[in-house]
Amino acid sequence: MNRIRVIVALALTYALLGVMMNSVGVVILQSIRHFDATKPMGSTLEACKDLTVVAASFLVATRVPLFGFRRALTAMMVLMALTCFLVSFAGSFVMMQVLFVVIGFSFAIAKVATYATIGLLARDASDHASITGIVEGVFMVGILAGVWLFGWFIGLDDSGTGWLRIYWVLSAAFALMALVWSATPIDESAAAAPDGAESAHWGEMARLAVLPASVAVLAGLFFYVLIEQSVGTWLPTFNNEVLHLPPAMSVQLASIFVGASAVGRLASGVVLRRVAWLPALLGCLACVAALVLLSLPLAHGGHPNGVIDWFHAPLAAYLFPLLGLFLAPIYPTLCSVALSALPRHRHAAMMGLIVIFSALGGTIGSFITGMLFQHLPGTLAFYFTLVPLGLIALILPIIRRRQDSGVAA
Repeated sequence: MNRIRVIVALALTYALLGVMMNSVGVVILQSIRHFDATKPMGSTLEACKDLTVVAASFLVATRVPLFGFRRALTAMMVLMALTCFLVSFAGSFVMMQVLFVVIGFSFAIAKVATYATIGLLARDASDHASITGIVEGVFMVGILAGVWLFGWFIGLDDSGTGWLRIYWVLSAAFALMALVWSATPIDESAAAAPDGAESAHWGEMARLAVLPASVAVLAGLFFYVLIEQSVGTWLPTFNNEVLHLPPAMSVQLASIFVGASAVGRLASGVVLRRVAWLPALLGCLACVAALVLLSLPLAHGGHPNGVIDWFHAPLAAYLFPLLGLFLAPIYPTLCSVALSALPRHRHAAMMGLIVIFSALGGTIGSFITGMLFQHLPGTLAFYFTLVPLGLIALILPIIRRRQDSGVAA
């Protein structure tokens, strides 16, 4: 198989799904404005996405190797293309709920297939970490591009439904990727369970989940996503209520976090070819802690009634989102470390666990930070990130010791 071609296809597929996964906030806003949805109704879109991700990971993920990674990716692209085309004519909130159920299902299956395919492509552990960092970096680029793409179509909308034309573009993009995958051969023989080994099923996930190294990796990923979603979800609120920035500017400046995350993941694809993963990640954690301790004290002293533009925004508005640069390499690297320690036929089951624990970490992290914002000053709410950050720093050496002892995740 053409290795570069497959990596490019994986990255572009992941980027498209990034656009869709991150569109929930925009769709909530538009549903409230144009589909007469209430705020509680709008919040169900997040649940439609996240609960479907968890359900699909638990019920279907271990069956992906039996279906075939290339066939799974092709099928998900076709499903997304058809759904986006139908949504472009939608005039109801119910159709938006259906959309995010399909998004959650497609993302869960595509993520398992993507990471399992990376395992087939990687030459060694460092190469696995590098490819994973690049693919996850392009995913973040997709998220960032989606923010501006949706904003552009909304800006052109003069009818209340004109913004739905963006789904024509997305439908065409998914259809194109389906054609790319149908014409891209992948040798999946290495992912088949060897003679005498059990094929992937729920029991395989349960056996992996109780291994000490798996527990450490899953805990590290849980705490990472808890931090990432806490910051990503509540950064606009922090900008508006603590830094006293205008609402539109609060959202726009929050995109710095996404952009920094994209740069961090793409850079990790290069750095991890030359630097061992443990010192690299510990250095990243130290930089994140330093940015938290440096930027949050600068958030005090804003003027609620001041006229603020991009040139006069507080330094904290630019400094704090740079956490993304150093946070970003942690997730793909831990995923890569876990998968590299396993035989390829167990990758799908492990990715099912990773997706489940990631979704739980994101949901819990966003909820905890929201509660802290409700009852504490905003700066204190974000100081909370130092707690899971410290726990990750304690977990990483444990994972490395298990790796050095030759114990698979």
